[in-house]
Amino acid sequence: MMATAGFASAASKVEGLRIWPAPDHTRVVFDTGSQVNHNVFSLSSPARLVIDLKDVALATNLDAVDLSGSPIQRIRSAPRNGDDLRVVLDLKSDIKPRSFSLKPNKQYGHRLVIDLIDENGTRIEQANSPTLTEDASGKRDIVVVVDAGHGGEDPGAIGPRGTREKDVVLRMAKTLAALINEQPGYTAKLTRTGDYYIGLRNRTILARKYNADLFVSVHADAFRTPQPKGASVFALSQRGATSETARWLARSENRSDLIGGAGNLSLEGRDDLLAGVLLDLSMTASINASLGVGSSVLAELGQVAELHKPGVEQAAFVVLKSPDIPSILVEAGFISNPTEEKKLSSDWYRSRLARAIMGGIDDYFQTTPPPGTLLAWQKRNGNSNAVSRYQIQRGDTLSAVARENQVSVNELMRFNGMNDDRVMVGQTIRIPSS
Repeated sequence: MMATAGFASAASKVEGLRIWPAPDHTRVVFDTGSQVNHNVFSLSSPARLVIDLKDVALATNLDAVDLSGSPIQRIRSAPRNGDDLRVVLDLKSDIKPRSFSLKPNKQYGHRLVIDLIDENGTRIEQANSPTLTEDASGKRDIVVVVDAGHGGEDPGAIGPRGTREKDVVLRMAKTLAALINEQPGYTAKLTRTGDYYIGLRNRTILARKYNADLFVSVHADAFRTPQPKGASVFALSQRGATSETARWLARSENRSDLIGGAGNLSLEGRDDLLAGVLLDLSMTASINASLGVGSSVLAELGQVAELHKPGVEQAAFVVLKSPDIPSILVEAGFISNPTEEKKLSSDWYRSRLARAIMGGIDDYFQTTPPPGTLLAWQKRNGNSNAVSRYQIQRGDTLSAVARENQVSVNELMRFNGMNDDRVMVGQTIRIPSS
């Protein structure tokens, strides 16, 4: 079938098509003039996906769509039954399709979404055994999973100048992951590495597959007016924990899946009463740990950014609902605020925020390292690499502080995410161990 230009009698039109390749699926999005009725089915030998759109015409050039990174080899289309449109995706291998409609948002109109799910996981990074720091006598790294919010068809909040949350938080998540990987005793994993969407539940599933000790989701807030500003840190609320406990207990398949993570919790083979008690205990411990690391992160963020609220807030965010992994959500600022939108668009500011988040994570784990980790071994043997802090006094210069602590000015600037060597009275400087 050849691509064709559609026909005037159809009630709706396909006005555009976008492809969003992800490691475990590829999202195909049809922009349509209105909500459309559709039918999807697969064919094998060779692998194809057929998409029938009722009362729809083609008003775009499908040959111009970029198929790189996707399992799609070619897209064909032709009229069918007079007023209908058939689109055929020639595939490299068999996939499992899933389809649904999306209503208009600030960026897009009506859309038909087709997910091509790779059930064999050929492109998914497999979770390995815990990463070990070199020459550390087999002590494992602390695993931090960094989650960039939104992605792909979901742009997140959009600032006054058109800055998209999904782009800002992905860049910041990559910076944070790089900082974590630079720190001895830590390994970072990203839930997404490109511009594609991952379901909220799947983000926490990825964290479990990576045996995460901490899950950090990065976002940029928005409000209907431009005035609100400042960074925030969230942990799961007790109300959200209660509903999540019930959800886990209600679905038997979750019991065998709930293995790994910081608590190494398994409900397999437990009766309902015992499973409920174990889940409550695990969720309470997870929330307490989340509040602890959240407080450390918020304290560091307060050194480099204005805070929206003075303490860690609690809410029932889906991405925080892992019963066995401490999880926090960091709102880097209000992208709806013109000043903060401009800051969040700059590398230097995102770097400062990322360094503050890393500083808070390290502060927390230096104090309460997970058992079996390099940091736990160092703390037990009095060989901690914990950072020290110094509050700038009147007359201090960064070079003087550097000399006193036997580090270079450049190292201090890099460690604190500073753009230059200027310091202010009352500012707290983090000093790496020598």
